[in-house]
Amino acid sequence: MKLNQKVMKLIDDKNFANFAFVTRKGNPHVSPVWIDRDGDTIQINAAEILAKSKLLKENQKVMISIMNQKNPYEKVLIRGHIIEITKEGAEEQNNKMSVKYLGTIEDPDRPVSDRVLFKIEADHILE
Repeated sequence: MKLNQKVMKLIDDKNFANFAFVTRKGNPHVSPVWIDRDGDTIQINAAEILAKSKLLKENQKVMISIMNQKNPYEKVLIRGHIIEITKEGAEEQNNKMSVKYLGTIEDPDRPVSDRVLFKIEADHILE
């Protein structure tokens, strides 16, 4: 599904996203994340050692909410699915996000672990 201008702007600006999925036991899990895109493909990055990196290999249906940090009433919900999980380019993409969100490549909270990149395709967008 193509992303519209509003969604692309929310992703491209310095807004955080809430990344949701269901665990093995059927419980919801939500994580605040940095968000990026490559064209219409949404990108979220995580340390490989984190639970979400393991759980999302099994259940690849996700929900993402993004709200404008300057106007929280401007928001979007995206239901989608993971089309690829890869280590290729994950470190570089995380560095790019570090500059976007922190203004520097240095991220003191980055876990010492290989990075994985979740590439997500939107199935439904609710504004």
